[in-house]
Amino acid sequence: METNAVTVNAVVYNKKTGAIVNGLKKENFAIFENGVKQQIANFSEPESPITITMVVEYSKWSEVFGSAAGGIWEPGQYEVVRPVAQFLTKFIKPPNDFASVIAYDIRPTPITDFTNDPRRINETINLLLRNYPAFRENAMFDAIKLALVGGKADSVVLENSKQEKMEYAGMQDLKAPRKAIILVASGIDTMSKINYDECRKIIQEAGVPIYIISTGNLYYKKYEQYLPTLDGLSGAPGRMTFIQAQNTMNTLAKESGGAHFPMTFESEVPGILNNINSMLRSQYALSYDLGENHEPGKKYKLEVKVDVDGDGVYDDKAFVVQARPYLEIPKKAAAPTVKKQ
Repeated sequence: METNAVTVNAVVYNKKTGAIVNGLKKENFAIFENGVKQQIANFSEPESPITITMVVEYSKWSEVFGSAAGGIWEPGQYEVVRPVAQFLTKFIKPPNDFASVIAYDIRPTPITDFTNDPRRINETINLLLRNYPAFRENAMFDAIKLALVGGKADSVVLENSKQEKMEYAGMQDLKAPRKAIILVASGIDTMSKINYDECRKIIQEAGVPIYIISTGNLYYKKYEQYLPTLDGLSGAPGRMTFIQAQNTMNTLAKESGGAHFPMTFESEVPGILNNINSMLRSQYALSYDLGENHEPGKKYKLEVKVDVDGDGVYDDKAFVVQARPYLEIPKKAAAPTVKKQ
């Protein structure tokens, strides 16, 4: 009989110091689904290789927001390009680590498919550095969907394919020991075909952690007093849009089992990337078999508890377990109807 395994990636860190806890074993963990303890079927300790997709906002608004930091001396889009460049060059270690990059404005566009080739990584960075955003609209939710579940998209830019469209494989079905999405964006969405709730559902079903570096924060802090409460007639975002964007980022990170890092100054980038890299390489993978009594489309609460010292008491007060809080069972696709001749 075939069983479906639910995998939960967990990072454990000290609540007081923030230090990540390594060296734990299967016996130190417990998984609860709707309050019922589950039998951990498989457990793997943190391993070095990682596979990530970097999703980066590359629009006219990212150029405007970034200008608050760069001024006249550098293009505004460097605010989103700089974290991408630093992570790809410093933390992706060939031949075992793999990375792909998706840039988005009015629609998501794969820049490079999964690669461990330093030459291809440098080509990706140079492409983003040399060019300028063309559109001001943002389709962040669509970009997250493409990164997670795949679908038909523009052909991968660096492959120079003659095909206009191609099938892009998502992170959800990728067979990799340790995988995640790194999102570098303002959190403002103006153009997606799917909405916020649909994006959350996809994230909850995928179970892939999303680590978010939110941008545009310096712009907001410098010009908040001049911004209208609501969006202006020109489409310029108002104060409520910036606040909503931060709340959106917090929710997407939490429900994926990832983390949100609001970035204000350029000097924060190395520290944020170090934190993300440490979390990625400190994920414990726990899985349990999904029983038969689960309804498609229903959400189940997940909770991972840890007993660090092995005394039989869960250490909820001293340690935090960063893991996705929900499991949502995907609805089965409806059978295609056949017209009678």
